[in-house]
Amino acid sequence: TVLEAAGGLRRTHGGARIITPKSDEFAFSARDTHQLDQKEAIGRACAQLIGSNQSVIIDAGTTVYHVAKYLEDKSPQIVTNSLPVANLYSAAGRVELVLSGGVIYPRLGVLVGPLAVEAFSKIHADVAVMSAGGITLEGLTNSHGLLIEIQLAMMRAAAKVIFCLDHTKFGRRSVSQLCDLGQIHIIVTDS
Repeated sequence: TVLEAAGGLRRTHGGARIITPKSDEFAFSARDTHQLDQKEAIGRACAQLIGSNQSVIIDAGTTVYHVAKYLEDKSPQIVTNSLPVANLYSAAGRVELVLSGGVIYPRLGVLVGPLAVEAFSKIHADVAVMSAGGITLEGLTNSHGLLIEIQLAMMRAAAKVIFCLDHTKFGRRSVSQLCDLGQIHIIVTDS
């Protein structure tokens, strides 16, 4: 009761929940509020690199979601494991949307697991637009092992690989190694 009155937690039946978790690295909605202006600018700039009627793999990152917002006029075919991207285009007439199968991981808003990986192993796309948790001279990293296998399948399926990373990702390492710098074609970032 004292902790709830102080605003640190919310009591539940038989327990309590922290109101502000120590890290929101995994929550899509919370992450999408960070560096919002930069993500919008990166989204617009990256969308300019996508040609009309191209097939585009979109991963589940929040920065990449902002790229997806600027693609409808290009009438792309989008293949994604991102529930927010799928929701964005669920009623769009100019976009053909292919959603991978898999198990829903709700905090990330993403489909993961063997079905998701298999879906990307059976397609070919003109370009993959992706994000990562960090980038150093040793390569790109991401925060969750479940994402790595899917992202690697996405990269193998695409003729061109673009990573969208805001300035906070540079010099940062996440838990799992994704790839080295030689495996990507373009990085889109803010100033």
